[in-house]
Amino acid sequence: MTLSLSNTGRLGTLVLALAYTVITFGALTAPAPGYAASSGPYYIAELAAPASDARTVAGGVAWFCEGTTCKAAKGTSSPLRICRGLAREFGDVTSFTSKGEALADEKLAQCNGN
Repeated sequence: MTLSLSNTGRLGTLVLALAYTVITFGALTAPAPGYAASSGPYYIAELAAPASDARTVAGGVAWFCEGTTCKAAKGTSSPLRICRGLAREFGDVTSFTSKGEALADEKLAQCNGN
């Protein structure tokens, strides 16, 4: 059995198409920039009372809560807006950090509607 030049070209095209599919699929399924496995959560909040749900969407981000601690990946809104959404869902937030930086006391009061 011999391969003609036209069959070899088709095989090369097929291999390139398959490689492109594998590469783009990998890029689409990679973790979101704000929640890479090595860097941990982008937002961490402490609540005054334990969360009523282990998982919720508040402030435009998905939160994962255990007791009074809630964590989330990076959202597109400001940290204050995201904190307000969480406070509306679960009540007072006692601390809120965004990328390791704590929300200032006056901003935390605004988050809680004070």
